[in-house]
Amino acid sequence: MSAKITVIDHPLVQHKLTLMRRVETSTAKFRALMTEVSLLLAYEVTRDLPLKQETIKTPMTLMEAPVLASDKKLVVVSIMRAGQGLLDGILQLIPSARVGHVGLYRDPMTLTPVEYYFKVPHDIEDRDMLIVDPMMATGNSASAAVHRLKQTNPRSMKFLCLLAAPEGIAHFHEQHPDVPIYTAAIDQGLDEHGYILPGLGDAGDRLFGTK
Repeated sequence: MSAKITVIDHPLVQHKLTLMRRVETSTAKFRALMTEVSLLLAYEVTRDLPLKQETIKTPMTLMEAPVLASDKKLVVVSIMRAGQGLLDGILQLIPSARVGHVGLYRDPMTLTPVEYYFKVPHDIEDRDMLIVDPMMATGNSASAAVHRLKQTNPRSMKFLCLLAAPEGIAHFHEQHPDVPIYTAAIDQGLDEHGYILPGLGDAGDRLFGTK
């Protein structure tokens, strides 16, 4: 496995992902599972956040205790619209995180991404950025979003998804070899329409009940 991709294979993540893959899983259940999985994924992807020691007072005594070292908090950027499902869970774990949005849709004929919205915090320099989107299929949308976000000069970038296809990983790392990917699974590949197999269908449609 490449050092630039981490598969989060925790048993709870894998179990919940299987439930999400099932065609009979309802919109409400799918949405709840997305939140639960995003909490678990966020726990793993933030494992290397730096800590510092701070003097605090417990009910018993003073002590030196660890707190996050950076005065600048994490910024989480959702690739709309399906990224919102991962974002909601992550914000439960890290409520102080700043939030950005990149709106992209995939042209059904060319499979290329088209940007329709972009809004991120103005003070992104010196912040660590976590970009979230449930699916990395062709890798085109992820690559386009990261290219756009690099213009804001964050301190570091990571990409988090539920599922990734080998084709998407290869394309993404060809464009952005400096940005690591974190995912719950690497699936078999893409069908002729650019959807992940075996996958879980369209994450946005299943999340919002639009199909």
